[in-house]
Amino acid sequence: MAGKSSSAEKRHRQSEERRLRNKAVKSAVRTSAKKFITLAHPKTVGEAEIALKEMIRKLDTAARKGIIKKNTAARKKSRMQRLFNTLQAAQ
Repeated sequence: MAGKSSSAEKRHRQSEERRLRNKAVKSAVRTSAKKFITLAHPKTVGEAEIALKEMIRKLDTAARKGIIKKNTAARKKSRMQRLFNTLQAAQ
């Protein structure tokens, strides 16, 4: 914790709140990616497509807020879209 100044204490409180908020968003992104992958392996195309759209929405939101980098979001979306395309081609 910060020592004496009240501005340092406020800054510490703010950074802690942001850290927890960012952690929640990152966790939601990881959860949605895992959900998509688990739906993609038993080859349920319809449910996997819905999960993919949700995951892309969460990635875009996290990238827009600066929680993850734009290129990281683009890379993850590309990989998941490629997985979905192979799943769709197998049908």
